[in-house]
Amino acid sequence: MNRKITKIKSKRFIFFSTILAAKKITKALNNKGKYITSYTVIAISLVIFITLNLLLGSVLLPAKEIIAALTGGDAPLPVQNIMFSHRIPKAITALLAGAALSVCGLQMQTLFRNPLADPYILGISSGAGLGVALFVMGFSAFGISLSSSFAANMGIVFAAWLGAFGVTLLILLVSSRLKDNISLLIFGIMIASVTGAIISLIQYFSSSADLKIFVLWTMGSFSGISKEGIWIMFMIVLAGSALSVYNIKDLNALLLGEAYAKSLGVNLDYTRKRILIATTLLAGSVTAFCGPIGFIGIAVPHIARMIFRNADHKVLLPATALLGASLMIIADTISQMPGQPEVLPINTVSALLGVPVILVIILKSKFL
Repeated sequence: MNRKITKIKSKRFIFFSTILAAKKITKALNNKGKYITSYTVIAISLVIFITLNLLLGSVLLPAKEIIAALTGGDAPLPVQNIMFSHRIPKAITALLAGAALSVCGLQMQTLFRNPLADPYILGISSGAGLGVALFVMGFSAFGISLSSSFAANMGIVFAAWLGAFGVTLLILLVSSRLKDNISLLIFGIMIASVTGAIISLIQYFSSSADLKIFVLWTMGSFSGISKEGIWIMFMIVLAGSALSVYNIKDLNALLLGEAYAKSLGVNLDYTRKRILIATTLLAGSVTAFCGPIGFIGIAVPHIARMIFRNADHKVLLPATALLGASLMIIADTISQMPGQPEVLPINTVSALLGVPVILVIILKSKFL
């Protein structure tokens, strides 16, 4: 009798387990279908935004001539020059910058478990700014003034990279002694404050011409980057992105806190250093070539979470990169002010796009 009851219970267990497994598989397949649909819509939208970015500009060109230039047809030489020397390089730079800053912001928000963390939270932007300030305005202390043509070359990029790398190296050295992420965050904020104070001091003693160059750099721009510069930026962003993909497993573990991550065997010291290096490669390269660009890195990861409703970084990381590239190409198109000779600073446009998202985040966290 007991054997019959045991057999019946085992059959029921197998039956219900099979149903439960089938439901889980169906749910996973449905979610996968939703993700594929969302990715497809984002990718198509990105193509449309890139097309609009190439079609629109301060000089309105006929669409036929633009298409002819892009497809190798018989397009006027001025149109070819505008497309291949200005619009296409600028669009590529915007795509790289948007993807890099967004992926970087996603990692910072997960590491510090702070929805308002951004790529520059550890003072990387301030370090890059200090490097540029010393390069552009530091010469004034010796009576040497840099012309804009000289300051616009790769020297300013190299100076920004040295500043960003120097701050990151300092944080890496200190991070081994700091046992929690909050202490690391406070240290990063202190570094940003100190570098900001030094920059203000340099500005006070610099000439008006050098000060103008520095202020223009802080506004952000995707123009004026050479083909060689774009290739260098692409390789650095590619390396940072590859390291970010490698970090996915540990980032997922950190979602439930440091204690849970430790229980899964995650080496927090090693993981933090990898994330810091990825941050420097991504945010540091964008800052060096394009200037400090804010708000995109904060806003885009939240947009990705709202669309996909998933915290898994396997889903969020590529989605964040695509959405960041899309939002940045939109910002660049708006900043061009199609048909007008003036060009808005990219930082201004990115703020107008990113601030509403940040306000929604703050209001949700307050009232929910």
